[in-house]
Formats: sequence, structure tokens, C-alpha cells
Amino acid sequence: MTDEQTRSVSRAERVLAYLLIVFVAAAIIAFFAIMIGSASGMSQESFDTPVWRVVAFVPWVGLPLAFVMLFALVIIGGRGRSAANRLARQTGSGS
Repeated sequence: MTDEQTRSVSRAERVLAYLLIVFVAAAIIAFFAIMIGSASGMSQESFDTPVWRVVAFVPWVGLPLAFVMLFALVIIGGRGRSAANRLARQTGSGS
């Protein structure tokens, strides 16, 4: 494909990509927060507060959601490239 024929990235792809990055980053930050809390000598009872429960829950939800978004991003990108190739073949064979 030349520069004139490149496919533009759709809004859905951009949103999915940014959400994917946000969910993975939040899960990694939460994971490191738990590691730092454990390394600083916090007891098991200290982690039983509502804030730490949320922090511990973020990786359990964020990483699977990020995987699903990555899968959706691959499918949407593949469909877009397929449609662009199909259009390019139709316009190329017609001339």
C-alpha cells in the first residue's frame, strides 16, 4: 500500500488501545503497590481494609479485560485491513 492508500485508524481502535494501556498500567501499579506493602512489613490484617481490597482486585479484573480488549483490537484491525484490501482490489481491477 502506498501512502495514499493507508487505512486510517478508527475511533474504536484508538479507544480500545488507550483503555488497554490504562487497564494494564493500573494492574501493574496495583501489583507493585501490593509488593511494596508486603515488603514494608504490613501484616495480613492491614491488607483487609477496603482500600487494599480494591487494590488487590484491580489486577484480577484489569488484566483479563485488557486481554479481551487486545483480542477485540486485533479483530477490528483485521476486519478494517480486509475491507481496505477488498476496496483496493475493486478499484484497481476496475481501471
